[in-house]
Amino acid sequence: MGRIKIHTKCEGAWSNAKDLLLCLNTKTWRTERPVINEEKFSYCGLCALYCPPQCMIDMKNLFLPNLEFCKGCGICAKECPQQAISILPEGGFQDEKEE
Repeated sequence: MGRIKIHTKCEGAWSNAKDLLLCLNTKTWRTERPVINEEKFSYCGLCALYCPPQCMIDMKNLFLPNLEFCKGCGICAKECPQQAISILPEGGFQDEKEE
């Protein structure tokens, strides 16, 4: 059995956001985005822990997605025990994309 080559330029939960793929701006092609309901949010950190590209920004009282790099995968919403994160279609946010 051959050796498996591990590429360090791939996204992963251990990334420090300086790797090549993490710096790929996804704002222009993402079809859905996470939206935080601050009233339900409990600051448990599971969204940040499970976010594959690690684009949840710690604002010291809540986590906000960095929409420049968020892929819109929905894992943050799926893992949120308070159901404080919704995944909404990008179409409703078209004005923000054009700025």
